[in-house]
Amino acid sequence: MVLPFCVYVLQSQKDFLLYHGFTTNIMRRLKDHNSGGTISTSKRRPLKLVYCEFFVSKEDAIRRERYFKTTAGKRMLKLHLRSTLTDINYPKK
Repeated sequence: MVLPFCVYVLQSQKDFLLYHGFTTNIMRRLKDHNSGGTISTSKRRPLKLVYCEFFVSKEDAIRRERYFKTTAGKRMLKLHLRSTLTDINYPKK
């Protein structure tokens, strides 16, 4: 089964902030972000992939990405990634 839609979370290695998005090609998208091809993250490079989920449905992927941008979604991500974020000294807010 092909799972073409990826919801991902990147972390800036410059300011340690998180960025959420979705794509059909995670490796190409990560290269875009790290080469400065994405305006929203160009000044926060380099970026590291810290989380991704795959979906069959584009609608489900968009829904999940939107959830990650809510307060509840951010809280869930920080809880889910607590070991990863602790290892890299993610700022506590």
